[in-house]
Amino acid sequence: MAGVGPRLELRQGQSLVMTPQLQQAIKLLQLSNVELAEYCEAELEKNSLLERDDREAAPIAEAPEASGDGAANERADVALSRDDFSKTSDMDEAAHDNMYDGEPRKTAEGPQSGSLTDWTTVKSGNAYDGEDSLESSVAADASLKDYLESQLSIAALLPEDRMILTALIDAVDETGYLRAELSDFANRLGCEVEDVQAVLGVLQGFDPVGVGARDLAECLSLQLRAHPPSPAREVALRICQDHLELLAKRDLKKLMAATEADEDVLRQAQALIVACEPKPGRPFVDAESHIIVPDVVVQRSGRALKVTLNPDVMPKLRINDLYAAALRGGKQGGASGLSTRLQEARWFMKNIQQRFDTILRVSKAIVERQKAFFTHGEIAMKPLVLREIADELGLHESTISRVTTAKYMATPGGTYELKYFFGSSLSTEAGGNASSTAVRALIKQMIGAEDPAKPLSDSTLSHMLEEQGIQVARRTVAKYRESLKIAPANLRKAM
Repeated sequence: MAGVGPRLELRQGQSLVMTPQLQQAIKLLQLSNVELAEYCEAELEKNSLLERDDREAAPIAEAPEASGDGAANERADVALSRDDFSKTSDMDEAAHDNMYDGEPRKTAEGPQSGSLTDWTTVKSGNAYDGEDSLESSVAADASLKDYLESQLSIAALLPEDRMILTALIDAVDETGYLRAELSDFANRLGCEVEDVQAVLGVLQGFDPVGVGARDLAECLSLQLRAHPPSPAREVALRICQDHLELLAKRDLKKLMAATEADEDVLRQAQALIVACEPKPGRPFVDAESHIIVPDVVVQRSGRALKVTLNPDVMPKLRINDLYAAALRGGKQGGASGLSTRLQEARWFMKNIQQRFDTILRVSKAIVERQKAFFTHGEIAMKPLVLREIADELGLHESTISRVTTAKYMATPGGTYELKYFFGSSLSTEAGGNASSTAVRALIKQMIGAEDPAKPLSDSTLSHMLEEQGIQVARRTVAKYRESLKIAPANLRKAM
């Protein structure tokens, strides 16, 4: 049987060609506004035809139109459609909080007035809610280390003690704790451990009270000693030094036996401990790293909701007029690379504009779907998945995922990541669906209204939700409660 020789075949198929322009469009879409600003800075340095536009004009200036067929080429469509992306889809504090209350800290704060001037106060992460103090008044301008060094500069110390104290201040972390062993300081500085211990006492006398503590018990004790002497203070000190675990468990009987205090004094002692700050350095944590500047702003206009882009995050760029005019006049003088850089600059600005257009389209679609949220709050949040917005706008789910990641929306009620408005659905007895976000809000509401002496268990919460027609398993309730940073029932029980 004769062997089969090589042969030619013609096959037809489709494949996605990722041009540099499309790759750049994808990259720009997934960047946060901070990362976009850094990317723009890099492009300004790399491409001499790009420059900042400081004029009071549109945030992204229109590039000068080129003549001839080149203009048509520059208008090539780079819309981020579903087809384009079909092959490129991306897929000790806790103990302290549980000890005192089950109320979760806010994870996002926003301007209550909806005013644009409130953006600079919007933060992510935990916010310090304590009373005004000296350290909080300087926190905006100084770090904790700067604040401690300012106190060191006016302290009357011997040169050798000043050297030790300087080393201790350098070792204090951003929360206000001293994590290193004193023996390590003694060995490094060539002094006795007793000397380091004595100077540590000086540091622990600095403001904020509790700074320089080596653990939670010492931090709380330092703050309690700042209170006037009283039976309750003495009991509180004993609890912090020896019985914090019992306090965390709300074991009133064992605490009474261990401290030999009656119930009234014990409750006063607990109140003193609750009033302490477990992280003295919290007010000094660099606020700039937690500031969220929204990409989109939602404001009320009568009964309607107006969705606009935040002009402050839109890069102000333009093409260098001199170079562009020379190229249009055909005066390149052999500088062929200049024409290439001009085309790259045009594509870059087009891709930036496309990025913001897509963010605005997605944001408007989200607001339209979640109108009830803006009137009634998170308890009125509707179930929403990426596919619904993708189908409505004719985009791929991966595009919606990129748009909603690290992009924020400022609303009259707060600032939220766009992803916040999406949530899975839970079935109801009426045959409808409830958003997981709304169910979390209900759980938080129920726990907020519970009897502190008889906190609601996860099973009880599950039954209460079922009575309202929402079917949620106990383990799902536990997952939602934990996501709200609410302690379990046994740790929420009041003594």
